[in-house]
Amino acid sequence: MNAVAPSPIDIIIFGGAGDLSWRKLLPSLYMAHLHGRLVDNCRIVGVGRNDWNGEQYAAFIDKTSRAHVEASALQEPAWQNFLRRLDFVSLDATAGEGYARLAAACQPGSTKVFYLATAPVLFSQIAENLSRAQLIDGQCRVVLEKPLGHDLPSAQAINEAVARHFQENQIYRIDHYLGKETVQNLMVLRFGNAILEPLWRAPYIKSVQITAAETVGVGTRAGFYDHTGAMRDMVQNHLLQLLCIVAMEAPISLDSDDVRNEKLKVLRSLRKLSLADLQRDTVRGQYTAGVVDGQQVKGYLQEADVPECSDTETFVAIRAQINNARWAGVPFFLRTGKRMQKRHSEIIIEFSDPPFSIFADQPAASHPNRLIITLQPEESVKLQMMAKEPGSGMKMRPVHLNLDLQSAFTERRAEAYERLLIDVIKGRLTHFMRRDELEAAWKWADPILEGWKQLADKPKPYPAGSWGPAASSALVAREDAVWAEAQ
Repeated sequence: MNAVAPSPIDIIIFGGAGDLSWRKLLPSLYMAHLHGRLVDNCRIVGVGRNDWNGEQYAAFIDKTSRAHVEASALQEPAWQNFLRRLDFVSLDATAGEGYARLAAACQPGSTKVFYLATAPVLFSQIAENLSRAQLIDGQCRVVLEKPLGHDLPSAQAINEAVARHFQENQIYRIDHYLGKETVQNLMVLRFGNAILEPLWRAPYIKSVQITAAETVGVGTRAGFYDHTGAMRDMVQNHLLQLLCIVAMEAPISLDSDDVRNEKLKVLRSLRKLSLADLQRDTVRGQYTAGVVDGQQVKGYLQEADVPECSDTETFVAIRAQINNARWAGVPFFLRTGKRMQKRHSEIIIEFSDPPFSIFADQPAASHPNRLIITLQPEESVKLQMMAKEPGSGMKMRPVHLNLDLQSAFTERRAEAYERLLIDVIKGRLTHFMRRDELEAAWKWADPILEGWKQLADKPKPYPAGSWGPAASSALVAREDAVWAEAQ
C-alpha cells in the first residue's frame, strides 16, 4: 500500500523583506529544512511592496540571511535547495487587488500559514483582504507578531478584527520567549519531579526574580520604541509569560487549552497596583551615556529620532504579587532594561532559609538555596546548595548542582523561532497566547502605565553599562534580597 503524500504547505510571510523575516524567520525555516522538518512540498512565499519575482526574492534572502545562519549549518547544497522553496508576490497589503495574485501563487489544496510580520495596524486589513480573496479556510493558520496593541482597547480591537475571519484555534500569537528550550523545560522540571513540586509554593519559596537584560540600545527602532517603552515592549508580554509558567498550577493535561487556562488564572490573580503601590513597588529608568562592552555609547536622549525631552522608560523593575494560596506573601521581582551591563535573561527561585540553623555563626549561612534558570545567552539550570569546604571544621560555601542539559541531550537544540514555526505547521497551540491571556495581561499593565502618567514621574537615569537605577536595588532590599548579579 502506498503511503499518502503529506499535504502541501504554503508559509506566506507578510513583510517578507522586513528585518524580522531575513534575520529570524528565514534562517529558522532553513534550519527546519536542513534537518528534515519541512515536507518536500512546503513553499515559502514572501509578500511585500517590492517589485520582485521569486528569483529576486531568493537572491535577496541569499544576500541578507546567510550571516544569520550558524556557520556550521550553512551547507551550500542544502541552502540552495532551500532557496528553491522561495517565491514572492508583490502587493500592497492594504489594497485588495493584489490578493488574487497571492491566491494564484498558492499550491492547490495547501495548508496555508499566514505570518503577519508587519505593523499590527495592518492586521485587520490583511485579514479582510485574505477573506475577500477566499484564501481563508478551516485548515489555515495566522501568526500574529507583537506588539499586539498599545493598551487593552487596541489589543481588543486587533483581536476582534482578526476573529471576524479566523477561529481562535487558528490564531497563533507568538512570543519567542515561549519557544526557548529552557522555558519549555520548566514545565517538566516543575511537574515531572516529585522533589520540586511540594516545595514550589509559600512558605518554602522566599522570592522569585525574572530578569531580561539587554546590552543593546534602541538602535534604529527609536521611532517605534519611544511610543512603546520597556513596559509594553518586554514586561506586558515576555516577562508576564515567564511569570505564568513559574507560578501556574499543574494543568490537568498538556492540551493547549488546559495549559493556557492555568496561565490565565495567574494573570487574573496578579494584584493590581494603586498609585501608592506604584511609588513603592515600581522603578522606571532611562539610560544615559556610558560604556558597554568596552565601547562608549550614547544616552537614550542622544539617540537618533528620540525627542530631546522624552520620558520613555528603557528600564523597568516591578515587585508583583499573586493573590492566591500558593503564592501568598511571595514577591515576584520583574526587571528588564536596555544598555545593561550584560545580555542576560534568567529566572531565579530563591528558597526560604531553614527555620533554625546550627551554622548561624557563619556569614555563608545566609546564602539561600536557589534554582537558577538561565535563558540567554546560554541555556542552563543550576541548583545552588550549601556544602562543606574541604579541610577541618564545618565552614560552608555555596556550590552548584548543574543540570547539564547539553551533555545529557546531545541532539541539536532548535532555536526559539524554529521551534515555534514547526508548532504552527503542526497545529500545536500550547506555546502561543490565547485571546483572553493577552487581554488579561493588558488589564494588569494598563493601570501601571496610566498611574505613571498620573504621577508624572520621570524615569530615573542610569549609566549605560550598569545594572539600572540604584532604586531597583532598594526595591528588592526591602524583602531582604539582592539581584542575582550582586550575589
